[in-house]
Amino acid sequence: MHPSTVIKKPIVTERSTATMADDNRYTFLVDRRANKTDVKRAVESLYGVSVLGVTTQVRKARERRMRYGYVQTAPTKKAIVRLAEGQTIDLF
Repeated sequence: MHPSTVIKKPIVTERSTATMADDNRYTFLVDRRANKTDVKRAVESLYGVSVLGVTTQVRKARERRMRYGYVQTAPTKKAIVRLAEGQTIDLF
C-alpha cells in the first residue's frame, strides 16, 4: 500500500495531545486493511522519523438512530505510534 493511502489523518483530541507531549506517541486514523508494518513504513516515509512501536485498535461499526431510521456507521481503525527519543512530528 502507498503511504499516503495508509494514513488518512492524525487524530487530535485532548487525550492524544497529552500523549504527544508526555509519551512521544502520535495517533492516526488509518486504513482498515493496513497492518502494523504498513503503518510503521508509512509514518517513517511520510514524516522522516524512526518508529519504535505501533499499537492498533479497531472500532467496530454500530447503529445510530437518525430521524429517518437507523444507520450503520463504518468500522474504523486507529494506530498509536511511538517514536524514538528526541523525535517529533509537527502536526500543527
